[in-house]
Amino acid sequence: MSLNPSSDVLDVVIVGGGLVGGLTALLLAQGGVQATVLDAAPILDSDKTLSVANPRVLALSQATIHLLKTVGVWDKLARQQPYTGMQVWNKNGYGEINFGHSSERTPSVEQALGSMVEPSILNLAIQQKMLEDVQDYRTQVKVSRVERGVDVWIIHLADGTQLKTKLVIGADGANSFVREQAFIDIDVLDYKQAGISCAIRTAQPHQHVARQIFLETGPLAYLPMASLKEEEQGHWQSIVWTLPDDYADEYVALSDVDFTQLLTRESYHMLGEVLEATPRAKFPLKARAAQQYVQDGLALIGDAAHVIHPLAGQGVNIGCLDAAVLCDVLLHDKARGVWAHEQTLKRYEHRRKGQNDAMMHSMSAIGWMETTELFPVVWARNFGLKQVEQQTVLKDAFMAQANGLSLLKDTRYSA
Repeated sequence: MSLNPSSDVLDVVIVGGGLVGGLTALLLAQGGVQATVLDAAPILDSDKTLSVANPRVLALSQATIHLLKTVGVWDKLARQQPYTGMQVWNKNGYGEINFGHSSERTPSVEQALGSMVEPSILNLAIQQKMLEDVQDYRTQVKVSRVERGVDVWIIHLADGTQLKTKLVIGADGANSFVREQAFIDIDVLDYKQAGISCAIRTAQPHQHVARQIFLETGPLAYLPMASLKEEEQGHWQSIVWTLPDDYADEYVALSDVDFTQLLTRESYHMLGEVLEATPRAKFPLKARAAQQYVQDGLALIGDAAHVIHPLAGQGVNIGCLDAAVLCDVLLHDKARGVWAHEQTLKRYEHRRKGQNDAMMHSMSAIGWMETTELFPVVWARNFGLKQVEQQTVLKDAFMAQANGLSLLKDTRYSA
C-alpha cells in the first residue's frame, strides 16, 4: 500500500537491517506499509551461521521476545537459551539480589525471565523473515550521502542510485551515518573502560541462571548460552567482563591457559573451574546519546540514538522498544490518512528519549557505586542490596522494569 501519490517518492527508507531496523520494517509491513530497507551486510549463509557458536549473546527481555513473536521471527530462531534466574552480588559486599530461580531442566520461554540469543542466530532469523515479508530489502548496500530536499530526503547510494523518501529511519548503529549526515550532535561519556567478551566452558552447569559479580575492576557477567554439543549443554557461558583499559589490554593478550586460570580465580569459582575459552574480543565502553531523535522526516532508533553501558544488558531491548513506539505512532498516522507528521515524530521522541536517557545515567551511576570504595557509598550499597532482596515489592518492581512489557502497554503491541 502506497501512502504517497508520487510513485518516485518512497514512503519510508530504513538504513540498517539488523535487529532494530529489521524489526521496524516487519512491524510496518504487518501494518500495511512497505519500507525500503538498505542493509550494508550480506545475506548470511544459513549452514555456516548455524555451525558456529557466536561467543556473544544478547539478553532478550520478555518485551523483545513478544515483539519478535508478533512479527513471526521468534519461531525462526535455530537456538536460544531461556534463563529463569539472575544473581547479582558485590565481591566486597554483604548483600546480593536473586531474581527468579535456578532450573536443571530447560524451561519454556514463557516460564523464563528472558532468553539469551547469539546475534548471528538472531540476524539470520530477521533476514529470513524480511526476505518473506519486505518487498524491497536490499543487502550489501553502501549509502554515500543523505541530504534534505524539498519535502523529501534524498539518499545517494555508492552505485549512483538516488532514492527519495518522505521518511528516513536511521537504524545504522552507534556510528550512525544517517545521524552524521543530519548533523545531529551526540553527547559522549567515555568510561575509560573496555569490555572483554568470549565464550567459556565451566565445570559446573549454569542451571539457567545469569550471574554478575562486581569486582574492584568492574562487573563480570556469566550469561548462559546454548551449546552446539548435547553432552556440553548447560556448561557454556558467554562472558562480558568490564575492565579499565590497561587491564583489558593485558587480559586479552594472555594465553588461553593463563586467561582461564585468571577467570577461575577472579570469578571466585562461581561455577567451578573454567575449562575452556574461545578467542577473546575487546570493545571500548562509551555511552552515547543523540541530542535529538528526530528531524522533519527523519527518526533515529536503536544504537543510532543511544548506546548505554552493557551492565544490565538492556541496550538491545530499549532499541526494540524504540521500534515498537515509532511504528505505533506512524501506523496511527496512516489510519488518519497522514504520514510521518512532524508532531508524530516528536511524540515518538518524547516517549522514548527521557526513558532512554534515564536508563543510561542509572547504569553509569550503578557502575560507579559498585566499584567505589568510599565507605558511605559501600554502606549504602550493601544496605540497598539487602533491602531489595528482602522486599518482594521492590524485587517485583525491578523485574517489571527489566521485562519491559509495561512500556508496551500504551501501544498496539501490548502483551
